[in-house]
Amino acid sequence: MNAPVPPLPPAGPAPSAEDQAAQFRLLADNVPVLIAVFDAATRTCRFANRQYARSFGLDEVSVLGRTFAQIIGEEASQEIEPHVQRVLRERVSVSYERRLERRDGSPRWIEVNLIPYVPPGADEVQSSFVLISDITRFREAELAVRESEERMGKFMQASMEGIVFHRDGVMTDVNPPLCELVGYTLEELVGRSALSMIAPDQVDTVRDVMTTGTETRYPTAILHRSGERIAVEFIVRTLWRNGERLRMTIVRDLRPHLEALARIQHLAQHDPLTGLLNRATFMERLRERLTQGAARRAALLFIDLDNFKRVNDSLGHLEGDRVLRTVSERLRGGLRGSDLVARFGGDEFVVLLEDVHQRKDVQTVLNALLSVVEVPVQADGRDLSVTPSIGVAMYPEHGESPEELLQHADTAMYLAKTAGRATYRFFEHAMAENAYADLVLETELAQALTADQFVLFYQPQVDARTGELVGAEALLRWRHPERGLLTPDAFIVVAERHRLMLPLGEWVMYEAARQTRAWHERGVAAIPIAVNLSSMQFRLASFSKSVAHVLKTAGVPGEWLELELTERMLTEEIDRLPELLQTLRSQGLAISIDDFGTGYTALNQLIRLPLDKLKIDQSFVAVLPEDRGAAAITRAMVQMAKGLGMRVGAEGVRNARQWHLLAEWGCDELQGEVIAPAMPAEEFEAWLAARGKPTLPGIDT
Repeated sequence: MNAPVPPLPPAGPAPSAEDQAAQFRLLADNVPVLIAVFDAATRTCRFANRQYARSFGLDEVSVLGRTFAQIIGEEASQEIEPHVQRVLRERVSVSYERRLERRDGSPRWIEVNLIPYVPPGADEVQSSFVLISDITRFREAELAVRESEERMGKFMQASMEGIVFHRDGVMTDVNPPLCELVGYTLEELVGRSALSMIAPDQVDTVRDVMTTGTETRYPTAILHRSGERIAVEFIVRTLWRNGERLRMTIVRDLRPHLEALARIQHLAQHDPLTGLLNRATFMERLRERLTQGAARRAALLFIDLDNFKRVNDSLGHLEGDRVLRTVSERLRGGLRGSDLVARFGGDEFVVLLEDVHQRKDVQTVLNALLSVVEVPVQADGRDLSVTPSIGVAMYPEHGESPEELLQHADTAMYLAKTAGRATYRFFEHAMAENAYADLVLETELAQALTADQFVLFYQPQVDARTGELVGAEALLRWRHPERGLLTPDAFIVVAERHRLMLPLGEWVMYEAARQTRAWHERGVAAIPIAVNLSSMQFRLASFSKSVAHVLKTAGVPGEWLELELTERMLTEEIDRLPELLQTLRSQGLAISIDDFGTGYTALNQLIRLPLDKLKIDQSFVAVLPEDRGAAAITRAMVQMAKGLGMRVGAEGVRNARQWHLLAEWGCDELQGEVIAPAMPAEEFEAWLAARGKPTLPGIDT
């Protein structure tokens, strides 16, 4: 049975017309809509709620009786007249939108509803309700959505990175870069599972991100249509598009980034010129192999190219770089794949040979490297011979740390250099002691330059026929604070090895120029002073400019200095010598060959070179006149030099018999103990003042 329906409560008294009007007014004034009622015939306002009246600057009373045009303006009235006519003519409700402008110029949209009132039994509209709603927020929201869609579309098309939209794992849209990246068309991708593009080993990871809805970025891999694996980064976001919730993934191709990282890592570990390992990487890998015991027995080779600086100075750095690249390729080609080879900088290379148990194994590699590196290199259109000096340190007997092995191989390399070109030396422990002594001496030499410990001694040079003073040779001495007065034999090799000879050689030239100027100005001796040049100094491309600078600084003409070269310097610099010597002579300087007869000068070089004097080495003079061979050679050298138009000097003259014999053969200048030893400037002046009128020495019989 159905439950009984409870009785309705008794109806209250019906509200009066005034109460109904008050209730309607209360409702009308509190709804978010502008409401008004206009008489259809007169177009005058019969009712308006508070919002409607105030929006036109009126109130609920003053708005009554006004026409539609008086309230909203004639222009607006004309604009909406067609809608009003339709309401009156067709007796239907009409709805339309209008775009207005606020006082600040910003847009405002309203929706207007015109509702006709036709009384029961009547045929015409008696009045019309006007309901106006502000729909600005809705229009702005719609506009924002449209603009967002447009921006998204433009972004999809303009982005250089791939973009894919998917819903529940099914792709709904992709952009052209994504299609290009994976090799599929838009039509082929839309509707497919997004996981179908993922590399198999990455599917679980990608699926987890899709399932959890996480917004994240992470590296992964996709597959090209060809099956190629592509490293990418996914940037995943959730968004609304066209009213539906989608997942958007930006697909960033990581291959250029990974390739750039690989290049950066390669550059960080390799020498940019040769492609060999650089110093830091070599030392790191050497340490790893020694620490891990991989190199049970090994050899470390320190390689330095002989006189490579001359290549840069004469041919330029571009040709020098080409030579270095060629040498590095030859080194790499002469080694096993497991051996390490690095460029340490400049023309220095280091090699680690592993699993070498005997020295003869290393010697086989050394001989092979010497032979391949010595093959002439094409530079500036001509063949150029480059030779290496190699030092070898064996592991573990010569050191157990990378630093110790490198130091000992370097020490052995310097010994190989002093032994001549294109050779090698194994480290011996005695070398370490010598190297330490060299290090101490190098430090003391550097200090001596700043502490004014060097001094020049001067040995007179006299005319062989008259005995008159015609010149002096400047000889370098070092007043060592502990070891006393040292000759160049005690320090010159170390100075040249560590390039201290460059500032020292320039100091010698300047000091000699300063001294000859002092003697000229004081009337002590109007003679030139001869200066010995080092091979390192002479090989400088800027040597002639350096000499010109010394002359200008000291304020002396070139005729007051004489430059003495060794035969070896003539041999090494034969290609550039004619032009260089001519430049020096144009500055007024005289050029002489010192210690002639002990080197390897080809006689045809003497014809080509602009030389002024030839000095016979004292080893020939010392055994005169008893040694018939020395006498024959000395006499021949004098005649040859005189025939070439050069003056001839002899050094090391110890007695009167040698003096007279050399003068008889045609020697022009002499120096040696029979005349005077080398002396400081003050003693030289005292000797000259005490000498009086020069005379030839008598010969004891």
